[in-house]
Amino acid sequence: MKTIIFGALLSVSLAAHCENLQPLKDLAASGDARAQFALAFMYDKGEGTSRDYAAAAKWYLAAAEQGIVYAQYQLGQMYELGRGVAEDRKQAVSWYRAAAEQGFTKAQYKLGDSYALGLGVPQDHKLSAMWFRRAAERGYADAQYRLGMSYAHGEHGVPQDYIRAHMWLSLAANQRLAAGRQARDLIEQDMTPVQLAESRRLQTEKITTRIEK
Repeated sequence: MKTIIFGALLSVSLAAHCENLQPLKDLAASGDARAQFALAFMYDKGEGTSRDYAAAAKWYLAAAEQGIVYAQYQLGQMYELGRGVAEDRKQAVSWYRAAAEQGFTKAQYKLGDSYALGLGVPQDHKLSAMWFRRAAERGYADAQYRLGMSYAHGEHGVPQDYIRAHMWLSLAANQRLAAGRQARDLIEQDMTPVQLAESRRLQTEKITTRIEK
């Protein structure tokens, strides 16, 4: 997957400096997934050409169907927001899932949020917690915050657990997420020194595990 992502981003970087898009269009039309993603990105952001959401959606779809994870995520965004395509939450979830299953943390977070709110899928707090956890384990701060808050209140598919709440909120705070820091500081007021020590031990364990991976 890293090779696919690197290749796609490299294509975007090269395309951004192209004065003539025709060679890129020809390459995309021939079925080159990286060129398709690069062209979609340029139309989406209005870089090197005028912004055209419909054209962006067309080329994101072509690249997404070939497994480009960024294209899958961006297509999910377009269906969620109704950019270049009709707003369709079920389609958004479908593409978020495709990217999430490849390990893309933003898509995992979006899928967790979709299940939490019942947008495009039936509301399911256990599945919501599962996807938030997957993103949190990979270091995504927003997912760490949401999971931490779930443990703090004992809701959304997890039991109340101040130690794990503090751990996840601290990990989010360490990434300068202000909401994580504020929630962590608040929950500390109700924790014992032993609980705080255990939370810090778990934080170190999580960080060490991610580094080793």
